[in-house]
Amino acid sequence: MNVIKSVRKMQSYSESIRKRGGKIGFVPTMGFFHEGHLSLMKEARKVADTVVVSIYVNPTQFGPKEDLSKYPRDFDRDLKMAGNVNVDCIFYPSDREMYPAHYQTYVDVEKVTRNLCGLSRPGHFRGVTTVCNKLFNIVKPHFAVFGKKDFQQFISIKRMVDDLNMDLEIIGYPTVREKDGLAMSSRNKYLSGDERQSALSLFKALKVAQKMYSAGEKKSASIITKAEKLIAKAPFTAIDYIKICDAETLKDIASVNDKTVMALAVKVGNTRLIDNHVFGEKLEK
Repeated sequence: MNVIKSVRKMQSYSESIRKRGGKIGFVPTMGFFHEGHLSLMKEARKVADTVVVSIYVNPTQFGPKEDLSKYPRDFDRDLKMAGNVNVDCIFYPSDREMYPAHYQTYVDVEKVTRNLCGLSRPGHFRGVTTVCNKLFNIVKPHFAVFGKKDFQQFISIKRMVDDLNMDLEIIGYPTVREKDGLAMSSRNKYLSGDERQSALSLFKALKVAQKMYSAGEKKSASIITKAEKLIAKAPFTAIDYIKICDAETLKDIASVNDKTVMALAVKVGNTRLIDNHVFGEKLEK
């Protein structure tokens, strides 16, 4: 497996694959892999001859009070795990490579980034879309695979790719969950045993919401109220938001349908967790 740290070398590597007609599948990550990341890599392998994974903890998507310095990192562990699922190349750049001196260009996808996490994390999605734009230009993939656990990120990247006429396909992969339903996240390692039990309230709230919708409830406010009460009862929880939105525009919507997403962000102890469910899709562990 190749490990490339230079932007120029990564571009040359990808260009050589393209010239011989190979298809590149790309999985951008911030490392500290779990089974969810590996599922994305396996999905990329289905559609590509060469699978490239980036490991880069992007500073421009972290706010001044967020956990950039505490974000978990273990490159050797990640390298071994990627090798076990037949990844061909790891792109592992430094901050200096990605944001050299005098850097001043950013990509801002507007409307779909303003709601949900965009309300409480100003500037976050500008950092996400900027770094993904750069990574797409560096890795030159034909396909890029994103998990739908961060639904707003997935929609924002798709919007950017469509709006800027980028020549690649964005593939969305369903949320990968633990056996008890907790959405896999690198941040789950921060949860204590008791906090982890409380974190299950997120998945339980989504299940209750789907059950209400399947039984005929269409009012977003009623479903949100039920979910809020369920999560608030769990210890250590502090709700950032629970919203029901159009799954394409991410605008709040009053009446639920099959193309509506329920998205939530909850702080459990000191750990901020997100989860979501599109009502027209199956909700499975």
